Amino acid sequence: MELDEIKAEAAALGPWAFLATVGADGEPDVVPVHPAWEGDVLWIVCERRSVKCRNIAHQPAVALHWQVGDSGNGVEVWGRASLHDDLATKHRLWDGVFSYDLATYASGGPDDSPEIVFMAVEPRRALLMRAFGVGGQDTWRA
Repeated sequence: MELDEIKAEAAALGPWAFLATVGADGEPDVVPVHPAWEGDVLWIVCERRSVKCRNIAHQPAVALHWQVGDSGNGVEVWGRASLHDDLATKHRLWDGVFSYDLATYASGGPDDSPEIVFMAVEPRRALLMRAFGVGGQDTWRA
């Protein structure tokens, strides 16, 4: 299985995924996110002080799960996350990578939104599950 197949299956399930992180207290946290692919990197817009940013500063291992649809298909991606707040990254990602207007969350745009950072997730492995697993599973590894 190729990563492009994972991306296509995730897109077919919808724009929302659930991001799992682990905090310094060892407790898990799961939040909905609206990620976007740029090449083979998955990007997530975050507020600098959010729990997810604090958690990956402690533990960069993350998992994402695209909700199982009526078909029972689902996608899960495991990877390493890092935070990026430099203006070059903000300008590159601000327009054209995400399918929604980032000004909804940060009206100052890339130059005047210091509270906004971008989380990059570099996938290490992924799982495509068909029909709740009864229809089979395919795995991708970096």
